[in-house]
Amino acid sequence: KAMCSDKLQTALLVAGYFVYLLVGAAVFQALERTAEKQEKMAAAQMKEAFLQNFTQLTVPEMEQFMKNLIEAIQNGVYPVGNESQFEESNWDFSNSFFFAGTVVSTIGYGTLHPKTAGGQIFCVFFALFGIPLNIVFLHRVGKMLSLLCKKLGKFLYEKGMRKKKIKFLTLLFFLATGILVFLCLPSVFFQITEGWSYSEGIYFAFITLSTIGFGDYVVGKQSDRKYFSYYRVLVAIWILFGLAWIALLFNL
Repeated sequence: KAMCSDKLQTALLVAGYFVYLLVGAAVFQALERTAEKQEKMAAAQMKEAFLQNFTQLTVPEMEQFMKNLIEAIQNGVYPVGNESQFEESNWDFSNSFFFAGTVVSTIGYGTLHPKTAGGQIFCVFFALFGIPLNIVFLHRVGKMLSLLCKKLGKFLYEKGMRKKKIKFLTLLFFLATGILVFLCLPSVFFQITEGWSYSEGIYFAFITLSTIGFGDYVVGKQSDRKYFSYYRVLVAIWILFGLAWIALLFNL
């Protein structure tokens, strides 16, 4: 009975956790998408004006153009490509979910951030409640995974293996499995999807799962590549369960 209650609590926590992320993604999308569209239109007009006035361009005008260009990039707007590129949004649901995941996990790449007052205020409260929820979620998932460790240890103990050796082999097994599932295989995936080298994929995976999040490598940001729908949602889920694996290692 106690085990059933524990499983129910875990199921409710997992469901509540993802509902929280989904609601956060929807709110960020609603608050930020219109403002982003206006910024993209302004960037497109700036680019058009530059092309028309190129032959008469002065040094101050060039400096102002570069300043505006840098500001647009810092706001997540990349004025390259044709007009169809401006139809794509940094605040579609996939990107918004990815952003929500980086907020509660405290990775914070910095390449995508709310610009509206409403988005910034909501982000404060979303993080205020989301970060503790994320800690509870990771603890719970880590606890569930630790039960697998205990079952493996019990199996080895019944086979006559000593406890110290069991602990070492259990740690080695989950360490090797996690490195394969959360570092090695995703790096191959990023190599194919992003066009990075394998070492760059490993670097990104480690920097992300360690929650350092420099922001020098971020998925789904290259304008010359086509990404499948909900690509960044998949990456966000990989991050969350990768963090749970790390939490498990600390509990072994």
